[in-house]
Amino acid sequence: MDNFIEFRNVKKIYKMGEVEIEALAGVDFSINKGEFVIIAGASGAGKSTILNILGGMDSLTSGDIFVDGAVISKYNSKELITYRRHDVGFVFQFYNLVPNLTAKENVELASQISKNPLDIDQVIADVGLEDRKINFPAQLSGGEQQRVAIARALAKNPKLLLCDEPTGALDYKTGKAILKLLQDTCRNTGTTVVIITHNLALTSIGNRVIKVKSGKIDSITVNETPMDVERVEW
Repeated sequence: MDNFIEFRNVKKIYKMGEVEIEALAGVDFSINKGEFVIIAGASGAGKSTILNILGGMDSLTSGDIFVDGAVISKYNSKELITYRRHDVGFVFQFYNLVPNLTAKENVELASQISKNPLDIDQVIADVGLEDRKINFPAQLSGGEQQRVAIARALAKNPKLLLCDEPTGALDYKTGKAILKLLQDTCRNTGTTVVIITHNLALTSIGNRVIKVKSGKIDSITVNETPMDVERVEW
């Protein structure tokens, strides 16, 4: 389906006392269902604001946002909670795992709030953590913790997987493995994956690359043949 996600003239202004800061200055783009999307830009460009608004974690000042036919920019707070709970999976830079729960329990936590969750053990096996299910986050490496975070997001069976600098806290080799997992997940399950990053080297792996600069879309590129993660160097 075309235009699974659509931003139309989206603006976001933050007010700090008397000062107004325009984080997004009229953003327009669309994303198709099942695409692996890279949103790239320097720190402060507005890419995190796009992700937070798309994920229902922040509101927009004006404009319209459509996701799978629904106008989420018109949602009230209760509707946004339902949207975040059922339709969106989040993967953050610093994992955000519950420290006193095992890897499996962290994943189960997300599946319990979903309408149509996936099989927990299968999802954990899919991210390569079958033998680490009963370990607590402190007993896992950074890469393993990020895999738990991805499994937790996927267990909800979301329409949309949003990843905020998912390799930012990882070393090069582990970061590559996580990106490969995300790319494979997109290809194998048809989940729409959106990754924000300041690393421009990653643009070659996206089906669609949206570059953000000073709160505006700088360019949109569609890669007909995205590169496999293993071949990318940075």
